[in-house]
Amino acid sequence: MSPHNQIPAATAALAHAAHREAELEMPASSDWMDADNAAFRRWHHGAPLVRPSRSGQLCRLRQQFRREANERHARRAGDRQLRVLAYSLVLGTGGSPDEDWNTLQAEAEQHDYAIGARLHDVAVPVATPYFGARASRGVYMPPWKRPGWGEVERLIRGGFANGVIVLDRHNISSDDDEYHAVIKHLGEQYQAFVHLVIPEEPAVPT
Repeated sequence: MSPHNQIPAATAALAHAAHREAELEMPASSDWMDADNAAFRRWHHGAPLVRPSRSGQLCRLRQQFRREANERHARRAGDRQLRVLAYSLVLGTGGSPDEDWNTLQAEAEQHDYAIGARLHDVAVPVATPYFGARASRGVYMPPWKRPGWGEVERLIRGGFANGVIVLDRHNISSDDDEYHAVIKHLGEQYQAFVHLVIPEEPAVPT
């Protein structure tokens, strides 16, 4: 199992700190966040620190976009394979996505996907004054601030892929709101989908 699988699911409190950091520098490519800004503001300014998991709802939404992409592709492309990007988040500068690539390739072949590009980011802890030493345990740079994920979005926006395949949701985000915004944006804006090797599971308290 690759090193990034050891990343614990972030608690809501830590994810709260990550959003405070992210708000300081939101790049232009993050326009997909606008649709959920109201929800993010409500969460940021007073939602309880511990919230029930929405894993089932998120799984259903992700699978809905995947079904729709499959149906559109079958109507338009006949026997051609769906094109996907492989994405991995590795832990630390010494980490390698090589083991993930093997797993993602095998999963893609099982579902008859053609992998275009392979992209990855390094999980960099977000410095925050709010939680001291706890911050290094699970607060990582959100997807819209990672160069690799930015390239995933750019290629999908340009029509070079129908979706992205990752090992598990924590490669994208352990926070429900961030993860929801990503799959909703890809599905609604680009008719693209996220395929997970390991389905969504409830966040593990830390």
